[in-house]
Amino acid sequence: MYCPVCGNVLHLPGEIICLSCEQKMPFTDYINKPENPVAQLFWGRIDIEGAFSLLRFEKGSKYQPLLHHLKYKGHKKMGLFLGRMLGLALKNSMFSRTDLVVPVPLHPKKERIRGYNQSSLIAQGVAEITGIPLHEKILFRRENTGSQTRRNRYERWENMEDVFGLCREAEGYSDLSILLIDDVVTTGSTLEACVTSLLKLPGAKVLVATVACA
Repeated sequence: MYCPVCGNVLHLPGEIICLSCEQKMPFTDYINKPENPVAQLFWGRIDIEGAFSLLRFEKGSKYQPLLHHLKYKGHKKMGLFLGRMLGLALKNSMFSRTDLVVPVPLHPKKERIRGYNQSSLIAQGVAEITGIPLHEKILFRRENTGSQTRRNRYERWENMEDVFGLCREAEGYSDLSILLIDDVVTTGSTLEACVTSLLKLPGAKVLVATVACA
């Protein structure tokens, strides 16, 4: 096995990236900054309690292969690894004082093709570290919208409108504080669409956390 960041051989059992690259990861300092750039993405758009990203990915970052390996190369352990790292950052913060961890859902067709939902794996890692129950049956995805990569901000928002809905299992839920998990946030359109649906639950409050912001 090789480190997906630097390409060096991994020597330790269960090692996901090498220790040197792990120590140099581009961590943000957003956890105790309520007005951080990720939170600002949602200002004037949707009412959330807080937003956080663990890592900052600049264009061409050598750490971007971490998410590429997770999403496109079947490296499911990467999702749990990144989720645990995210959970450690969230622990003992306001993000850990929530009732449920909810991942952004994939469309069933895309999940069948990929074999898993990368956001669910990250959410599992977060739940494991924080002790917050994981609930994957609150949101569902109505449409398979395809990649957002080449769309501008307005096109991304338009593409995500009415994409997500509440599962039948969510009926009767009220007064919940929900931690919504995704892999990466760019314009925030996908997360905004999810939050819009979650806020239809009576008394719901939503916080957002992602592995990376780009």
